[in-house]
Amino acid sequence: MPKSIAKLVDVQKTYLMGLVTVQALRGISLDINEGEYVSIMGPSGCGKSTLLNLLGCLDRPTSGHYYLGELDVSKMDDDALSEVRGKRLGFIFQSYNLIQQLTVIENIEVPLFYQNISPSVGRKKATEFANRVGLENRLHHKPFELSGGQQQRVAIARALVNEPLVILADEPTGNLDSKSGVEILQIFDELHSQGKTIIVVTHDENIAKRAERTIRLRDGMVESNTRNR
Repeated sequence: MPKSIAKLVDVQKTYLMGLVTVQALRGISLDINEGEYVSIMGPSGCGKSTLLNLLGCLDRPTSGHYYLGELDVSKMDDDALSEVRGKRLGFIFQSYNLIQQLTVIENIEVPLFYQNISPSVGRKKATEFANRVGLENRLHHKPFELSGGQQQRVAIARALVNEPLVILADEPTGNLDSKSGVEILQIFDELHSQGKTIIVVTHDENIAKRAERTIRLRDGMVESNTRNR
């Protein structure tokens, strides 16, 4: 029996923009299982970013429930959400979000620092994950000395180093050339084959099709939820 890892139940999200109320999500219910590879698509303004923020515990729903593993994170305060993010989630962004003053190995170590892991253990883990994504010869380079594809590999290793329940990727190949983009997607395929749970937000149909399932949003609601294979 598949184990649910991220479950939304009738989630709504409303923003107040000046005097105008904007309903970004209008009652979304989703269930993502452990080890699934899911893509989220939809036109601009459909609610993709809002949904990703909720799934990533960067925001809370206005109403409804979000269960991450066995935890209902819907009503948690900011400190509790921050702890959940640090221990259970790994983020990969289009713009990499690396710290420019730090080396590759130091960037990968950042999530471990917030978990009070000893420097020696942290360095060993960070090195292991750098090697996994093919950065063994770039450990002491800084981001500006790397290509876009290499920077995204650093971001992937950083997302993996705390061994999260879910990996969340927002347009992960958006700033990359075609060759680098394919290499990054191949890493995602490998991670999925290893049993990792991956959620990718993308506007690219070819990227979406690599996932097992594609969820399409429109006007803050689920328009379709279909299996790709």
